[in-house]
Amino acid sequence: MNKEISAYNNSQSTADKKICNLLAKEISAHLPEAENKIWHAHPVWFLDGNPIVGYSKLKAGIRLMFWSGASFDEETLQPGTGKFKDASITYTSIEEIKTKDLKRWIKKSSNIQWDYKNVVKRKGVLKRLK
Repeated sequence: MNKEISAYNNSQSTADKKICNLLAKEISAHLPEAENKIWHAHPVWFLDGNPIVGYSKLKAGIRLMFWSGASFDEETLQPGTGKFKDASITYTSIEEIKTKDLKRWIKKSSNIQWDYKNVVKRKGVLKRLK
């Protein structure tokens, strides 16, 4: 695991640290080709410079977000508000994480992508890559 991501996870409460470590382990296992780093203060995985999946600490718990998740057709993932294609789920305990669902979402994140890498160049217009 990236040292910065490990430090981020270790800075969380005991329960949140368990969630973060499991998410990082599963994401890395199912997206081995992805670059991962702390981006905007949160762990994020990228494919060809495009953000794919990440997680962050919120008041309500640990939020797992897929940048193109609204296109996954998954009821459990809640679409974001606004013009982007993100969707997320928030966990408050490690027992809530269904690794079978997580694996499926990670696979979809590789196969269904909107081009966030170039959204600024396109003045906020998203284009589907895959």
